[in-house]
Amino acid sequence: QLVESGGDLVHSGGSLRLSCVASGFTLNYFGIGWFRQAPGKEREGVLCISSAYGVTYIADSVKGRFTISRDNAKNTVYLQMNSLKVEDTAVYYCARSSSCFGSYNSWGQGTQVTVSS
Repeated sequence: QLVESGGDLVHSGGSLRLSCVASGFTLNYFGIGWFRQAPGKEREGVLCISSAYGVTYIADSVKGRFTISRDNAKNTVYLQMNSLKVEDTAVYYCARSSSCFGSYNSWGQGTQVTVSS
């Protein structure tokens, strides 16, 4: 099971840190990705982290602003989001993959991030 938290309403230029806590498995053995879905748009991949491949950027739009990290002791993956833009507004999900390059077979319920201008 994956549970996201940390979503909030923030002004443009602000920062947020999202958390994805895993239970029932050790996330260090898997790729954990962050995805987002804005209203009326398809879900898009943002970032992924795995022991085999490190950090993988999926969305060019977040390079230099978003980072992903993992705390193995807490079985938690974080998404640090800086310099937030209105277009970052979306529901953010974390999901589990075998390596970040395979299919994702377990998803959290999502957390809402809203960036105001």
